[in-house]
Amino acid sequence: MAVFQNGALGKNVWTKLTFLKGSQVPFSERKNDALENLLDSLDIAGHFMIPEVCLCFNSTLFRGNRTTKVSASAFDAFASPNFPPLAKITAVGTHVEWNAVKRSTSLEPFSIQPDLEIHHVACLRIFPGIKPKMVEAVLWTEGLRGLVLETFGAGNAPSGHDNKLTQVISDAVQRGIVIVNVTQCLTGSVNPLYAPGMVLGRAGVVAGGDMTSEAALTKLSYLLALPGASPESVAKDMATSIRGELSEHAGTIFKHPTGELSSPVTQLTAIAYAIASGDIEKVKDLLRNDNQLINRADYSGNTPVHLAATGPNIAILRHLLSLGASVHIRNHTGSGRTPLFLAANAGLLPHVMLLRQAGGHLHAEELETARLHASQRPEVWKQTGLGVP
Repeated sequence: MAVFQNGALGKNVWTKLTFLKGSQVPFSERKNDALENLLDSLDIAGHFMIPEVCLCFNSTLFRGNRTTKVSASAFDAFASPNFPPLAKITAVGTHVEWNAVKRSTSLEPFSIQPDLEIHHVACLRIFPGIKPKMVEAVLWTEGLRGLVLETFGAGNAPSGHDNKLTQVISDAVQRGIVIVNVTQCLTGSVNPLYAPGMVLGRAGVVAGGDMTSEAALTKLSYLLALPGASPESVAKDMATSIRGELSEHAGTIFKHPTGELSSPVTQLTAIAYAIASGDIEKVKDLLRNDNQLINRADYSGNTPVHLAATGPNIAILRHLLSLGASVHIRNHTGSGRTPLFLAANAGLLPHVMLLRQAGGHLHAEELETARLHASQRPEVWKQTGLGVP
């Protein structure tokens, strides 16, 4: 009951700290948790400004509309599977997660919606083998305005070979019944992009995200009781966080860049082109403007030395090494390739000898692959320091 009460109160305009306190063992018993829960609640209420409806249990403060009961007998009877606790009470003090506290952003005074449509909503748990007629019987209940559908995994339900169940649900949505899809799992959420779950989405079912069944049911009751509420407005608000009861994720926007590339990216692109073209003068000009460019890496982890190790002009490689460029940096290819490995793999003996002269050597994680390549160009790989017979 505490979870449902928390969910109901948590939908209102809230500027006060409000607790619903309970216990597994009452005050009348010698060993109980009622006293500790009460003292913890009073301690937090008297010291911290947390404008939320909370549940304080077992030295933990939860957001009320995120909790669910997980044990009938343990003292840690409640959990918040998809949202961290607002506060933890320990022997050394109380730690509040202030970043998680949700404050009212509306310019309205403290208010409560006293009426809930609790008599016109229902909750139905989907199970393997459920018959469409069973669901239809619930959806044709007199006066029903909303239904919370507990589905499998990320939001799917068995539609059947003839899609009869999906059709029953779709017909109910067309009649104005708001149906909300929540997962039966303790953690995770309904994903509207998950292929099986999209079937229900196309039928008009609202994805409930990571709301608990209790929160979804009380939120649905609250929204349906608002003056002027329509199925469309309720469905829209059910997918939106009102008081932090569900997690909202920012959508991904794909677009072409509108401005110039950043300076480091531009410089790396320019020097890569100059190395590939064998233009040493251009390389010198670029490094003159930014000497730190010699050890900078692109998205593949390749530094100018990696590129010059397989480039057409060995003078560029020599110039980079003379400026102090590292011969030991590995790129992101495979287990990580050194410039020496790349030069040997390309069969460029002068480049290999120059890199060896600068102190380059194969990394331990390259040796096995190098031995496989050594059979093709043994004279080149021998110069890398690899023991080639």
